[in-house]
Amino acid sequence: MKNKGTIGVTTQDIFPVIKKFLYSDHEIFLRELISNAVDATQKLKALAAKGDFKGEMGDMTIRISSDTEKHTITVSDRGVGMTAEEVDKYINQIAFSSAGEFLEKYKDQANNIIGHFGLGFYSSFMVAKKVEIITKSWQEGSQAVRWTCKGSPEYTMEDTEKEDRGTDIVLHLYSEHESYAQESKINELLYKYCSFLPVEIAFGKEKEWKDGKEIVLDKDRIINDVNPLWTKKPTDLKDEDYKSFYGKLYPMAEEPLFWIHLNVDYPFKLSGVLYFPKIKDKLEVTRNKIQLYCNQVFVTDNVEHIVPEFLTLLHGVIDSPDIPLNVSRSYLQSDPNVKKISSHITRKVADRLEEIFKNDRPALEEKWDNLKLFIEYGMLTEEKFYERATKFSLFKNIDGKYLSFDQYAQCIESNQKDKDNKLVYLYATNKEEQFAYISVAKEKGYDVLLLDSPLCAHFVNLLESKMKDVRFVRVDSDTPEKLIPKEDVSKPDMKEEEEKEMRDLFQDVLPKEATFTVSFENMGTQQLPVIITQGEWMRRYREMSALGGGMNFMGTMPESYNLVVNFEHPLVQKIRQTKDKDLVSQVCDLALLANNLLRGESLSTFIKRSVDLL
Repeated sequence: MKNKGTIGVTTQDIFPVIKKFLYSDHEIFLRELISNAVDATQKLKALAAKGDFKGEMGDMTIRISSDTEKHTITVSDRGVGMTAEEVDKYINQIAFSSAGEFLEKYKDQANNIIGHFGLGFYSSFMVAKKVEIITKSWQEGSQAVRWTCKGSPEYTMEDTEKEDRGTDIVLHLYSEHESYAQESKINELLYKYCSFLPVEIAFGKEKEWKDGKEIVLDKDRIINDVNPLWTKKPTDLKDEDYKSFYGKLYPMAEEPLFWIHLNVDYPFKLSGVLYFPKIKDKLEVTRNKIQLYCNQVFVTDNVEHIVPEFLTLLHGVIDSPDIPLNVSRSYLQSDPNVKKISSHITRKVADRLEEIFKNDRPALEEKWDNLKLFIEYGMLTEEKFYERATKFSLFKNIDGKYLSFDQYAQCIESNQKDKDNKLVYLYATNKEEQFAYISVAKEKGYDVLLLDSPLCAHFVNLLESKMKDVRFVRVDSDTPEKLIPKEDVSKPDMKEEEEKEMRDLFQDVLPKEATFTVSFENMGTQQLPVIITQGEWMRRYREMSALGGGMNFMGTMPESYNLVVNFEHPLVQKIRQTKDKDLVSQVCDLALLANNLLRGESLSTFIKRSVDLL
């Protein structure tokens, strides 16, 4: 039997569309073909389990081979195979029609389809100028069939010889895609897409070094783990198993902090393992490390819209057949299953963190510095997570002590309320740079938090909006008496003309590349003669703007500072009497130096002046 025919599809230019579609993702053809081979293998196993297939199963390994001289790739399975009638039905009609519908629907958003599932067998025409199918059905007495198509709606189908049941698909590659036949390229694609498929995949033979040279062994090289860790029961696994699996997924990564094993059958199917990496301050570096699988087939590592944004900082694997994969990303946000899966994962993450907080608080404290950025990001972006996180989140103070939110509020309640009865949380963002300000605050009996994550400005803003009658104030944002004002501070006794003269005297020696507001306060003889502060709100919104989500126009404005002159200090009183410009420059430069604001020529001038004074 040999016949020719035209594939049943109305879109005549479907092959050019297939070739151009997903131009950046031609490589998915191998995943699609191997997925089909896995399905065929699993179907035969199901027929055998039901008693419909009574023959010998034999070796069920799926084999991949290539020929770099002929520029071919072959995918072979020993699954159910097809009869001529089934080839006509499933290849010429159903499969091609499905591919046509898929392409027609999504051709305008080709690079925005989740995983690009849906093209199936016909994805091979993205890289192949000719495709052959040699197949033999599992049914007794079946005749083997060869189907051939050269990238046009015409095909030929004829009887052929094939000893075993199953299917071989042979791709004859376009010249521009011949690199796909290279061993290294096939290895790359197999490890990316097929590392955890449930049927053994063989490519090439095992090798070993012997007597200084590489020896090829007569043993198939199996590239996949058919029972990956997430498919096993947590009770059967040890910590080392989870750490070892993490090492396979991310060979160069540090050991994870801890993990969550997901296993849900109802109302949706979801399995996987999510790891908490050591994030520290690497917000962007850690994104998009969750791998999405569908029945152990790799789909994508871009899980936006599938899990809440903050969870994209986690690492690991999610496997679910209930996430629609042949839809645009925008559709996912309204999909009911995706919403349920997203909520479930968020809840499980919160459950795990709360469990550690309650049962192993020292372990949480030990890991907190590597974990806090993830939790802060979650609290900022996910309202439900914020509500849960307040129960297990920790503050760390400047002395390295960790306290829960409730504990810390109780700790500072007696001493850190201002005259308006608001509880004031003092914090530093850099222990070394703000050391002098921290010391002054501690001398007054205040406790100071260390909030040094990149999200600090956004985070304290959120806490102020959520907590009742609280203020967050950085230690360098005001003078010691005004950090937590208990009462109105008395003003220096100066006439308006003298105050203007003194202000001009100080203003003249300050750097011009930043904006300085000069003011005078009575701070006592023990405080410094001049202090530089930076207003909490202006500085905070500038930092928020730099990271996004703030008032972006502030990025174009010069830095603004307050230069506060201690009117009661002896040196200031001397300046008041003598109007000595060198002395004004010296006390101002000392304040600028303490704040890392003295640079270049100004620093050189300060050093020379200091030597002359000595």
